[in-house]
Amino acid sequence: METAIAYFDETGDDGLINYSSQDFVLTSICTKAETWKKNYNVMKSCRALLKEKYGFHATIEMHTKNFLTDKTPYRDYGWTKEQKREILTLFTTCIAEQMDIFTFNVVIDKTKIIDPDYDILEHALIYNIQQIEKSSVNNWNYIIITDKGRIAPMRRTSRALCSSDESLPFGMNFPSKPVKGLIEDILEKDSSESFFIQVSDFISYFSHLYFKCVIKKNPLPSRVQSIIDTDFIIWVMEKLKSCGKLNLSASKENEYGLAIYPK
Repeated sequence: METAIAYFDETGDDGLINYSSQDFVLTSICTKAETWKKNYNVMKSCRALLKEKYGFHATIEMHTKNFLTDKTPYRDYGWTKEQKREILTLFTTCIAEQMDIFTFNVVIDKTKIIDPDYDILEHALIYNIQQIEKSSVNNWNYIIITDKGRIAPMRRTSRALCSSDESLPFGMNFPSKPVKGLIEDILEKDSSESFFIQVSDFISYFSHLYFKCVIKKNPLPSRVQSIIDTDFIIWVMEKLKSCGKLNLSASKENEYGLAIYPK
């Protein structure tokens, strides 16, 4: 049986009261173990090219939101707006055309939540793992690696998903059948040390922007708007879609397969 590695990262906060974002996006990118090294080398070459052309050191992670909002350390490079768009274009093209991965994007729309006890992270993780499980069709198993910060609740949820014990004391509405493909507890790794988590972050943030600004028709954040527009967001999503990187079967409600909850 084959093995895959799923890397998770998110955009937005998972709070329901006094939240800072109206949506929470949990993204996973999956690579088969046999293509992991190829994918790593693709991203390593991409970062080497960014270093050569723009001085973007490979030791500095690509944190997409901070990159677009000109946070430290990105502002120290003094890139022009045109150069920043070129970096995003190159990064997108590398992911879409050269990496052998597939992705799942779950969006929790907080404005649609009625239940005050709705656990946003729990639901997003359950829906995402279910999509991975469905895609595996028992032909491969997988491990999950996530960015640091939410490991305890994610492990609790994944352990419950893998259990057949119906008396689990979590008060969660889990599927009746346990997942079979997930092996080991969810593991964590600092995003600054993982090209794959950075790719997940990139796709997650653009999925968030698409949901926020195209589907919900809200304005782009002012700092982001100074670099890109909605046409660029659509171009990124279309590039990922046309190169087969988005799991379109996750939802038929939008053309990029964003699984949006609650229904």
